[in-house]
Amino acid sequence: MVLDAKIPDGPLAEKWTRHRFDLKLVNPANKRKYNIIIVGTGLAGASAAASLAELGYNVNTFSYHESPRRAHSIAAQGGINAAKNYPNDGDSIFRLFYDTIKGGDYRSREANVYRLAEVSNAIIDQCVAQGVPFAREYGGLLDNRSFGGAQVSRTFYARGQTGQQLLLGAYSAFVRQMKSGKVKFHPRHEMLDLVLVDGHAKGIITRNLVTGEIRSHAADAVILATGGYGNVFFLSTNAMASNATAIWRAHKKGAFFANPCFTQIHPTCIPLSSDHQSKLTLMSESLRNDGRVWVPKKKGDSRSPNDIPEEERDYYLERIYPSFGNLVPRDVASRRAKEMCDTGHGVGPTGLAVYLDFKDVIARNGKQWVADKYGNLFDMYKQITGENPYDVPMRIYPAVHYTMGGLWVDYNLMSTIPGLFVLGEANFSDHGANRLGASALMQGLADGYFIIPYTIGDYLAKHPGGGTDTNQGSFKTTTQEVEEKLNQLLAVDGSQTVDEIHKKLGHILWEYVGMARNREGLEKALKLIPQLRETFWKEVKVPGTVNELNPELEKAGRVADFLELGELMARDALHREESCGGHFREEYQTEENEALRNDEQFTYVAAWEFRGPGEPAKLHKEDLIFENVELTTRSYK
Repeated sequence: MVLDAKIPDGPLAEKWTRHRFDLKLVNPANKRKYNIIIVGTGLAGASAAASLAELGYNVNTFSYHESPRRAHSIAAQGGINAAKNYPNDGDSIFRLFYDTIKGGDYRSREANVYRLAEVSNAIIDQCVAQGVPFAREYGGLLDNRSFGGAQVSRTFYARGQTGQQLLLGAYSAFVRQMKSGKVKFHPRHEMLDLVLVDGHAKGIITRNLVTGEIRSHAADAVILATGGYGNVFFLSTNAMASNATAIWRAHKKGAFFANPCFTQIHPTCIPLSSDHQSKLTLMSESLRNDGRVWVPKKKGDSRSPNDIPEEERDYYLERIYPSFGNLVPRDVASRRAKEMCDTGHGVGPTGLAVYLDFKDVIARNGKQWVADKYGNLFDMYKQITGENPYDVPMRIYPAVHYTMGGLWVDYNLMSTIPGLFVLGEANFSDHGANRLGASALMQGLADGYFIIPYTIGDYLAKHPGGGTDTNQGSFKTTTQEVEEKLNQLLAVDGSQTVDEIHKKLGHILWEYVGMARNREGLEKALKLIPQLRETFWKEVKVPGTVNELNPELEKAGRVADFLELGELMARDALHREESCGGHFREEYQTEENEALRNDEQFTYVAAWEFRGPGEPAKLHKEDLIFENVELTTRSYK
């Protein structure tokens, strides 16, 4: 298959405008004839459902939560980027585009990223109209703060609850359409497979997580907005239920998986405290606006941080990167924190932490000023650690956070399966090898509010609706396959719990496919993961039955997918013989230990095709063409 990204011709700043005119339209009276399935009701899914229903389409939405308000989008606390330039500090659509391309280490499409920057301002207007309570400055304009990878202040925020407030805005629009009857919401339903009819996505198979009922659902197009796959590592900042099942099952039906090794390690997380921990907690990147990162200059210094004088502290990010300081991108800050700990300068009981200190800003602006901006984050830290960050520095360490890889999509956000669209973190499209902070919320809402309403109409206009129902053979065959897999999981009746095996997978991935990778480790992972997968299918213990509430069965299906996805991540990381963004191969680094790209051989999207159980995936390449930015070694000094 030739990967056609369907990028429009013409100047970069005119591509999206021209493309919208060229897209075919569905007559307003005909929209009610089309049915659309949306899986996932976070920011991308809820905004898409509200927007498409408002246009007149019939929308069926599915979530494994009992309410869209439970989506993991609420965890994106720090803010959302837009190029409004309210601070008058030199921002522009092109600068936001450039910072995002550079932050992703030149491994994303120019056209997609420019469109994202272009619609960013409309996102803010939309959310303000919905009543999202963004912070405001004295003159009444919306306030902005800085985030990593930028030298301007373009991040709009609602204290430390931005994701939650944005989701409530999208949720209110979503509920309005539920009330009108244009959106039907199916809570506590998990998608277990995609149904194809004549090669097109025409429905899904779900399991009711309360009753265990398996049902099929037909539509004229399917949208996946199910988030990322960071929980493949077991420990991550993701909610524990976050998983990859929807996109992975679609991948096994023919949707190419792009850049799976591009995973982001967030530098501002509460360090691991014990082996019994089930997840990690993210402290918002917004804290790096006013907090200063440091370690003791003396190795193994066990003194209280307040007892260490200024001259014995190493503010290493400010020292190494004077232009950006504590606001370097996440991949850079994470690697430097690991380096400090690896060389003996780490702090805390485990030595795997660095300090994030607010002493200076409290002295400068007062405790109340800090509490007004970050109070809920400080309260959360104190609840978890028992330490008061107003009095002593926070301890932070990198942790798995966001995934830039995902299902391959073209400019219209359609996968390699016709009729299957993928939004938000579930696709690969906008962030390249590293996502800048405050860009996840931006992409999810851009995809849902302003892109998919145009592009899905083009597909539907070319394919008359209403011709698919669940009595067709594909639905029955796929339902049978789903039931067989569930029964297979229950029939193993081994001696190891799902979590035990998942922890082992996470350990392999963190050690060999984590923050730093090398050929020897990746080849070892590619031996260990298949062995662990074999153990899973021989030794996993899943109690209960299919036809009941059974969380262990849910987890088992997800871990089965993670065991396959983890292998693909290692394979992708092994083939990409360069360092770029969050993908850091130890063999490929500059003299200053920064990422060393290989633009001659790897300026492409790696899109993997599923070839069958036990068969290596087939690599397809989408060449990345850069006409508006110069490929340079990233520098934040």
